[in-house]
Amino acid sequence: MHGSPKGLVFAIYYPVIAAIGVPGKYFSNLAVIMILPRGRCGLSKCITQYLVSMAVTDLLVIATAVILNRIVGIYFPLSFLSLTPFCSFRIALIYAAIDCSFWLTVAFIFDRYVAICCQKLKTKYCTEKTVAVVIGTACALSFLKNTFLYFLYETLYTVNSTPWFCSIKITFYTSPAWVAYDWIFHISTPCIPFILILLLNTLTVRHILAGSGARRRLRAHSNEENQSDPEMEKRRKSIILLFSSSGSYIFFNVLLIRTFIYVQIGRVSYFAGSSINESNIILEESGYMLQFLSSCINQFIYAGTQSKFREELKKGMKYPLRHIVNLLQC
Repeated sequence: MHGSPKGLVFAIYYPVIAAIGVPGKYFSNLAVIMILPRGRCGLSKCITQYLVSMAVTDLLVIATAVILNRIVGIYFPLSFLSLTPFCSFRIALIYAAIDCSFWLTVAFIFDRYVAICCQKLKTKYCTEKTVAVVIGTACALSFLKNTFLYFLYETLYTVNSTPWFCSIKITFYTSPAWVAYDWIFHISTPCIPFILILLLNTLTVRHILAGSGARRRLRAHSNEENQSDPEMEKRRKSIILLFSSSGSYIFFNVLLIRTFIYVQIGRVSYFAGSSINESNIILEESGYMLQFLSSCINQFIYAGTQSKFREELKKGMKYPLRHIVNLLQC
């Protein structure tokens, strides 16, 4: 595989993510986990809970999908992770982590929609207890849904009574139950989250812009137009936070959604061996590459849009450096 141009790209791309993106991702996520709960970034506890949970699931996606699956599969194909039981478990865990990441993003955007657009529901829904229930439910359902993937695969090779690698069972293509599961699997992630994110963002931004226009007209009549408006600044930051948390999801998952529609609705098969099918496989794998890249840079995007978070991050970075300097001076 490494000898082909396609295999060479994959063999280089994933180690680059691991060598550059993953350490930065871990550092950024750990910073999010350590900084946000301290409450110094001007964010509510509900927002903090969502962002921390999203950071943790992104870490899980990178650890399982990039390191344990792609890199190990390319460079260490005969490791114990390629034994059929571990292979099946690894695949189920990867997709469960991806589902958690997707649906926590949707839950966070819905929480912001309620907080901004539904003032009557806000007091009941936007609470720490509700957030904990939503996060737990989203993760539990994601893992439950992908548990079935463990039973989808069978042994590809048996060497000295040892089962190696995973192969999709033939019944997957003939059984109505598995066909239905395949549709549910792809529609629930990423199609429905994609549509919900677009819809909720549109409704939220429209509400913010309408309210901002009315507020500007009111301030113009009261001769306060040239003065700073904390409420307008808060709304502007709300829009930035929404787009920074969901924009990368929309951008980096377009290819996967396009591939699903083309394959499922267009009845295009990956397994006929034609050049068209080869291009479909490359397109799908490119979609996964972008998806994993999204998991790497989400927190960088967030850090870049939140000034208070950047300040806390700088303080956190300076703290150990000061200790190192003091030790050297001694």
